Amino acid sequence: MIDNLILGFQTALTFENIVWCFIGVLMGTIIGLMPGLGSTTGVAILIPLTLTLEPVTALIMLAGIYYGAQYGGTITSVLISTPGEAASVVTTLDGYQMARKGRAGSALAISAIGSFVAAIISLALLMALAPPLADLALNFGPVENLAIMILGLVIVVSFAGGSLKRGLMMASLGLLISTVGVATGFSQARFTFGNVDMLGGIPFVEVMIGLFAVGEVLYQIRIGAAAPIRTRFKDMVITKSELKRSAAPIFRGSGIGFLLGILPGAGSTLASFMAYGIEKRVSKNRGEFGRGAIEGVAAPEAANNAAANANFVPTLALGIPGGGTTAVLLGAFTIYGLQPGPLLFETQPALVWGLLVSFFIGNVLLLVLNLPLAPVFAQMLRIPYGYLYPIILLTSFIGAYSVSNNMFSVVLVLIFGLIGYVMKELDLPVAPLVLGLVLGPLFEKALVQTSALGQGSFSIILESPISVVILIAAVFFAFGPALLGRVAKRLTAKKAEEALTK
Repeated sequence: MIDNLILGFQTALTFENIVWCFIGVLMGTIIGLMPGLGSTTGVAILIPLTLTLEPVTALIMLAGIYYGAQYGGTITSVLISTPGEAASVVTTLDGYQMARKGRAGSALAISAIGSFVAAIISLALLMALAPPLADLALNFGPVENLAIMILGLVIVVSFAGGSLKRGLMMASLGLLISTVGVATGFSQARFTFGNVDMLGGIPFVEVMIGLFAVGEVLYQIRIGAAAPIRTRFKDMVITKSELKRSAAPIFRGSGIGFLLGILPGAGSTLASFMAYGIEKRVSKNRGEFGRGAIEGVAAPEAANNAAANANFVPTLALGIPGGGTTAVLLGAFTIYGLQPGPLLFETQPALVWGLLVSFFIGNVLLLVLNLPLAPVFAQMLRIPYGYLYPIILLTSFIGAYSVSNNMFSVVLVLIFGLIGYVMKELDLPVAPLVLGLVLGPLFEKALVQTSALGQGSFSIILESPISVVILIAAVFFAFGPALLGRVAKRLTAKKAEEALTK
């Protein structure tokens, strides 16, 4: 391990590789600021620029774009409630509320710190455990993935503000929207109404931009534009108490993100949702969630970054992409004449370990670049919202159009913007709908495959020890808090009775 690390640092710490790593994280941050682009699109667009570079240098730059775009998406999520990345959706729930209270600098700073700590933890685990974790990931088939999806759907109650009915209703709506298009495993179109643009389903990016960005702008216009934030520059710097509150959530989020990141297809989005849901259950400040809790920013941001790094476990060790961006990077490997898989660690040790070490260097650069700039970014909130709203709408529509170069995407943004506005008026939770939309295709795929393996019977899910453990965890998350609450009330009542008799 020490020899591999030395080889990795020798490879990564060349002037050329550091420069291209910096260019990658800088370009990634800019790409993340643009709604609709995201890391997957950014990496795909910029691959041609790397063809003249050495393979290790090119991959270091592309990896820098990957995690740089995630932080760029966080900036827009916090400042204008417009997630640049799917994994940044959860950050809007508390990050934007922090910004409205004049704490945007703290939210952006803890995002950078949480991402950096998660990167260090996940990279240490990645370097030490990549081969055995790859073997573990191979044990996760359709049955185990179905159990993971069920666990993810159960956690929606955490986003419902304590209302189980509302959470289930919104999650069901998200699942329903995800069924539009050609059915998984079949050639039959559903709910397309003869529209060719809907054969591929309702695109997630357009829904995300509409619900969060356009819906928020419409709602703010209706209630009257909020006054610009007038906090002092020093008030936007993160405090010691906020750092203390964020420490445990960052470590928990890192662990959750890494465990989910090693599973092919699970991705950073599911990791950030789960980290937020679990944190809301265990936090001492759960009453603040949804109203500006810094833990609600720290945990999902750490999970997001840890999952992004862990995505490279199946990508490098098995040649199986861990998510959308790593699928594009897998294509880049083949362009450079490389074959990811178990033999890559033996045939190209300098490239593999140089790439892994570059993650550490890139995250250091991101921290140095963005931590001092967090209060500067937050100054954007001093601009009157009457000027900001047209800019937000314009970037939203341009971002939506750039995804598919089709006006249909712009129409979808408008439709879901109106839906987002109505949901805000009715105080309906948006996050369960988004989670249902994210998990819908994955859930359906696992459901169809599990049914095929069990020859029409789903009892096969109880034959896997891994899936049984996951389902037990899902049952606990569904009913555990209520049962524990009742037990606590009974104990309190019993103690009160005993005190009265004495």
